[in-house]
Amino acid sequence: MPATAPLPTARRDQAEPPLLQVERLSVQFGQQHVLRDISIDIPAGQTLVVLGESGCGKTVLLKTMIGLVRPAQGEVRFEGQPLSAMRERDLAHLRTRYGFVFQGAALFDSMTIAENIAFPLREHTRIPAAEAHEIVTSLVDEVGLPRTVLTKKPVEISGGMRKRAGLARALALDPLLILYDEPTTGLDPIMTDVINELILRVKERPRVTSVVVTHDMNTARKVADRIIMLYPLFRLSPGESQIVFAGTTEELDRCRDPRIRQFVEGRAGNRLTELQDEQSLEERP
Repeated sequence: MPATAPLPTARRDQAEPPLLQVERLSVQFGQQHVLRDISIDIPAGQTLVVLGESGCGKTVLLKTMIGLVRPAQGEVRFEGQPLSAMRERDLAHLRTRYGFVFQGAALFDSMTIAENIAFPLREHTRIPAAEAHEIVTSLVDEVGLPRTVLTKKPVEISGGMRKRAGLARALALDPLLILYDEPTTGLDPIMTDVINELILRVKERPRVTSVVVTHDMNTARKVADRIIMLYPLFRLSPGESQIVFAGTTEELDRCRDPRIRQFVEGRAGNRLTELQDEQSLEERP
C-alpha cells in the first residue's frame, strides 16, 4: 500500500451508537507492543470478522474487548460505558452479557457436558435446577448435539462436539455480544462448515452481535458482514495503520494490496527466508 494512500478505518457511519467501540487502543506486554492505535465501531446485530496471521494480536484484541487485558492507551466502550471506569465487580457483571467461544472450547474436564453448559447459569443466576436443565437441553438441540452427550465428559466426545458444547455454554445467558476465538481451528472441512452454519444461526437471534477471530477464509466469507485485517506491528513502519483492510468480503476480493492478497491466497512468498533469517539472529551469541 503506498504511503500516501488513506489509511483503512474500521469505523462507519451509523444511525445509532455502536454496541461496542474500540477507541485508539494500544496494548503492550513489557517492551513488546502487540496492538497500536486500533479503532473499531461494531453496531448491534453485525458480525465482524477479524483476520490476520498468527502473532498479529487478534486474540489479545478479543480479550481487551471484555476487559481481561487492560490497554496501555485508548478505551473500550460497551453501550457507551468505558470499561476502564468499571470496578472489577461491575466488569464481572458486564461479562454475563458476553458469550466467549474459546479456541479449544475450554470445557471443564471434571464436569459432564450438561454441567459445563449449565455452569454460567449456576454462577450468575438463581433459576431452579429444573429450569436450568430445560435451558441446557434446548441449547444442546440448538447447536445440533444429541442429548446423549449431556452425561458424557469432554474427553468422551469429539473435537467438533466439544466446540459445539462450548458454543452452547456461551449462549446460556442469552448474551448481546458473542466473541469467537478461532472457532474452526483443528476441524475437518465438513465440521468447519457446521460451525459456520451455527454462527449464522446464532446471528438470527434478535440483535446478537458477533466478533469472529479467524484465519480461515471460508469462515470469513460465509459469516462476515464486515471484515478487518490486522497486520503484525513488526512488519509495519511507525506511521502505518495496523488495520490494513476494513470492508466487505466483496471489497476484500477486489483489494490489490499485496499483503492482503498473500494472506487471502495463502501464499508463503518470502516468509520462509525471513523465518530462517530470524532463526539465525536468535542463534547468534
